[in-house]
Amino acid sequence: MQPVFNDCFLSWMQEERMIEKIKKFIDEQGLLISGISCSKSKVIVGLSGGADSVVLLYVLYQLGYECRAAHCNFHLRGCESDRDEQFASNLASLWNIPFFKRDFRTQNTASERGISIEMAARDLRYEWFEQLRKEQNADAVAVAHHQDDNIETILLNLIRGTGIKGLTGIKPRNGNVIRPLLCISKREILQFAEKESLLYITDSSNLQDEYIRNKIRLSLIPLLQSINPSFKSTLLQMMKNLSEATKIYDEYIAEAKKKVFNPIEKTIDIPVLQTLSSPESVLFEILKDYGFGPDRIQNVASAMKSQSGKEFYSPEYLLIKDRKQFFLLSHKQKEDKNVYEINKNVKEIHSPLSIYFIFENITGNFEIIKDKKIAYFDADKLLFPLRLKKWEKGDRFVPFGINGFQKLSDYFNNHKFSKPQKRNTWLLCSGNDIIWIVGHQTDNRYRVNKETKKVGIFKLF
Repeated sequence: MQPVFNDCFLSWMQEERMIEKIKKFIDEQGLLISGISCSKSKVIVGLSGGADSVVLLYVLYQLGYECRAAHCNFHLRGCESDRDEQFASNLASLWNIPFFKRDFRTQNTASERGISIEMAARDLRYEWFEQLRKEQNADAVAVAHHQDDNIETILLNLIRGTGIKGLTGIKPRNGNVIRPLLCISKREILQFAEKESLLYITDSSNLQDEYIRNKIRLSLIPLLQSINPSFKSTLLQMMKNLSEATKIYDEYIAEAKKKVFNPIEKTIDIPVLQTLSSPESVLFEILKDYGFGPDRIQNVASAMKSQSGKEFYSPEYLLIKDRKQFFLLSHKQKEDKNVYEINKNVKEIHSPLSIYFIFENITGNFEIIKDKKIAYFDADKLLFPLRLKKWEKGDRFVPFGINGFQKLSDYFNNHKFSKPQKRNTWLLCSGNDIIWIVGHQTDNRYRVNKETKKVGIFKLF
């Protein structure tokens, strides 16, 4: 005779299996210290009030972690936003869990930062979560992404264009942010919530075919499942396979970057890049961090063999092809036309450059050190305040050791300055005279000679 299980017992078994599955995932991924041990991890749990976040908070609470519920009110859905906040607050109070909430002017932030409302909400959310984590001295911030979110992310990346990493999905950990529910599906979450009689609310915007992610969820995934009923599990397995392949890829890219990219000067060595087995992949991994998309990077790769002067733009950077190198230049650097004044009694400056200023009387032991980072001037000829500025068309000076004027444009060309070097070079001026192309050449009219009684020594550091 087969044993008979009542509904309560079956419910308890399913609860145990679900909680154990999540606990095992947390332990395997090293997301938190086991809540059963004497040393409990403190966790900030993002609580929107939806089924995913409610189940996340419930499971972590049941596992013995020291939870703090954090709710964001983005004020994007009128009364619904306030309803969600009240529900989250009541739930935390019911479970005796400390509750924190923050109001955001999301639409204003999106306008100020020039990004979408969806992106603004995401940024504000994680910025506050990290601030709260530090204030509460918590070990991590837990958010409720699950397997279906992972599938949507992979498809979204495919639509927008991505590298190999974009096909490996959401990571269980990203810095201090952890995702304990990535081991379970949305269906499992809803079934668990129903079995445990967990109350939750539904964001009506998730049921609307309004945002790209919702279009993927409501239209694209059902279509793909009609073609292949096992589509979700197939995609998740592909993600695991690619995650393993990515380890090899990352090792290759790391070594390639060392060979071709100077992160301090932000230059890419084109001849060395061309010797690599996949130059475009290396370019992608370098330039994506500076805001360049796949289409733009393809154009950059095509420009490796073209003439100098080609320029490519991202929201924050300019990339210039110059002879045998690509140069990255921030728009801030490009547009810096400020003039910085230096008064007579100043001993050092740190913006826009770091320079020491030393004035000494000439003695019999005085010696000039040949170093382009050190400039010597007849101090009595200097007219204060000195000025630091960028090159402008028509600028000229008298190069050291020469009596006649030379245009700076000619000096730059003769010394093979790249476009970024020209734009980044600062000029030190006394009155209307350029006395130092900083780090390169001084003006002959201000040189130290036999008649000099006091010397100005300027050291670039």
